[in-house]
Amino acid sequence: MAHGHMIPIVDLAKLFALRGLKATIITTPLNAPLISKTIQRTKGLGVDIDIRTLKFPPVEAGLPEGCENMDSITSHNGSFELIFRFNKATTMLQEPLEMLLQECQPDCLVADLLFPWATDAAAKFGIPRLVFKGTCFFSLCTLECIRLHESQKKVSSDSKPFVLTNVLGEIKLTRKQLPDGLRQDFDTDYSKLMSEIVESELKSFGIIVNSFYEVEPAYVDYYRKVLGRRAWPIGPVSLCNRGIEDKAQRGNEASISENECLKWLDSKKPNSVIYICFGSMVNFNASQLIEIARALEASRQEFIWVVRRDKKNQED
Repeated sequence: MAHGHMIPIVDLAKLFALRGLKATIITTPLNAPLISKTIQRTKGLGVDIDIRTLKFPPVEAGLPEGCENMDSITSHNGSFELIFRFNKATTMLQEPLEMLLQECQPDCLVADLLFPWATDAAAKFGIPRLVFKGTCFFSLCTLECIRLHESQKKVSSDSKPFVLTNVLGEIKLTRKQLPDGLRQDFDTDYSKLMSEIVESELKSFGIIVNSFYEVEPAYVDYYRKVLGRRAWPIGPVSLCNRGIEDKAQRGNEASISENECLKWLDSKKPNSVIYICFGSMVNFNASQLIEIARALEASRQEFIWVVRRDKKNQED
C-alpha cells in the first residue's frame, strides 16, 4: 500500500486480465480512486477485471483517520513508529480478506511481499499464494545470501568492506550500506517483519518478480537452482500500458501534464536526459532540496527530477 508497490501490482492484474483471466484487485476505499481510471479503461477493452475494497482500520492501529497508504503516512512526517503502526493495521485485513476469499474462491492469490499473513489466509482455503516482488533477482539473491551467511558480522567495523558469501561474483559491501535490521544483533520491528516475510515466502507457492530473464539470467538461475525457489520473472509489467493516459494516470496526479513533459523530452538529444527520483517515502527539508538542486544544475546535465509536493510548504 505504497505507490511504488501498488502501481506495478495493478499493472500485473491488468496483464493477467489481458491474457484472458478474471482479475480482481483488492484494495481499500481511499486507495481505490487512485487506480479506478486505469481499471475502467481496461474494462472497456472487454476484459474481466474489477476492484473490491476492504475497510482499513487506521484508528484501531493508532494512526490518524484517513491513513490508508504510505503516502498519507509520510505526509504526516511519518516516523518508523507510524510506519510500523501502519503495518499493524494491514495485519487486521487478514480476517476480511479470508471472508472475501471464501466468497470468491479464486484460483490464486497474488499479494505483495509486505503482506506475509496472506500466505496463511490463502492456505485456509487451499488457494496457492504468489508473492509479488517489485525489485530484481540481483537484490533478492544478495539479501538472501546476507541473511543466510551473515558475512556482515565477520568484520570489525561498519565501514570495513566484506565480500558476500556464496553469491555470484565478488560483491563488496559495508554494514553502513545495509538496512538497520541486518546491521543490528537484536530484534527490531523491522527485523521481525523481514523474518515473517522470509517465512511466508518459503511457505508460499512461489514468487513473481517485476524483472525479465534476459537482463539478469545468472541471478534468476541462482535464485531458482541454487536457492531452490519457485520464481517467475514477468516484467516489466508497465509494458501492459500502451497509451499515454494509461501510463500517466496511475497513482497521484502530477503537477505537470504528460504532454508538456514529453514535448520537453522530444526537444532533447537521445540519451541526454537523466531521471532522478528518491522515491515517494522520502521527505527532504528545504535546505537539502536546495543543495541537491544546486548540485544538479552545476553538473550541466539535462535532468528530470521528481519530488514530493509538500502541502505545508508549497510556497517553498
